[in-house]
Amino acid sequence: MVRKITPDDKQVYIEMSREFYSTDAVFEPVPDLYFERTFEEMMRSDVYAEAFMLEFRGEVAGYGLIAKTFSQEAGGLQVWIEELYIRPKFRSKGLGTEFFKEVERLVPAARYRLEIEPENEGAVRLYRRLGFSDLPYGQMIKKGEKINEYN
Repeated sequence: MVRKITPDDKQVYIEMSREFYSTDAVFEPVPDLYFERTFEEMMRSDVYAEAFMLEFRGEVAGYGLIAKTFSQEAGGLQVWIEELYIRPKFRSKGLGTEFFKEVERLVPAARYRLEIEPENEGAVRLYRRLGFSDLPYGQMIKKGEKINEYN
C-alpha cells in the first residue's frame, strides 16, 4: 500500500531517511536537520515536496519523496523522484512499481525525472521497465549560500 505521509509518520520517516543516507545510493550523508526541514516543509504544504509511505502487510516498508518544478523543456509540471527507499526485507515485492503508479495517479505531470546510481542495477531495471530512459546529457551541481529561513 502507498499512502501520503502524515504528521504521525515523522519518527519513522526520519529513521528511514537515515537508513537511506547510509547506503551506496547517495554520495554523502546529510545531517538530521535536513530530514527535519524536509518533513516540516511537507507538513506545511505540498507545493514543493511530498512524501509517500510504503506499507506491506501493515508494516512500514519504505518511503518515496518527490519534488515539483515547472519545466519549459517539458512543457509543464516536472516531478522529481528525489528518493525511493524500500527497506531490504521488503524489496522485490512490487512496492516500487506501486509507488510510481500512485505518484502518476496523484500528481499528473508533463515529465517525471530521477537520478540513478548506475551500480544499483535492480533500481535501473525497475525504472526502465516503468518507461524511464537515459538522458543524453549529464548534470552539474553548485552548492549555494544558505539564504533562506533555515539559516
